[in-house]
Amino acid sequence: MNASISLNVNGVERVLAIEARVSLLDALRDHLGLPGTKKGCAQGACGACTVLVDGERINSCLALAIQYQGRRIVTIEGLTNSGALHPMQQAFIEHDGFQCGYCTPGQICSAVGMLSELRSGAPSAVTENGATSLELTDSELRERMSGNLCRCGAYVGIREAIQQVYGANQP
Repeated sequence: MNASISLNVNGVERVLAIEARVSLLDALRDHLGLPGTKKGCAQGACGACTVLVDGERINSCLALAIQYQGRRIVTIEGLTNSGALHPMQQAFIEHDGFQCGYCTPGQICSAVGMLSELRSGAPSAVTENGATSLELTDSELRERMSGNLCRCGAYVGIREAIQQVYGANQP
């Protein structure tokens, strides 16, 4: 039996008639025609399906679409602003942060969410106890992005792109 749900995706309210068990990933790709979010492992292990919900990154393959009514969902397609690339998208291009490109949408969405987490003071597993301010060291970056895999090995370019955007937003 289908349920009627309303999702705010990339700033647009969309009404869908879907089964309650449809994942957010499948709703985005199969029902809303947004192919940027990729289906990788379908187990939450690779990060190819990463999207932002209310500014926080999630693995959309593990989320039921029906749970995200009333929340603001942003996919790779929604990061652009009036046709201009998001600074993270531009940095990935400048630093060759991709090869085949399959993981790139998830990497970019995860990086945007990760920098927001860092700026809010959220610690990671490698943050020193009692740290009063957080810096995006290489170990912090590796830990915070460890949920996003790149089978092509474009990690150097990915890290450089993230560091560029992080550095551009520092006072």
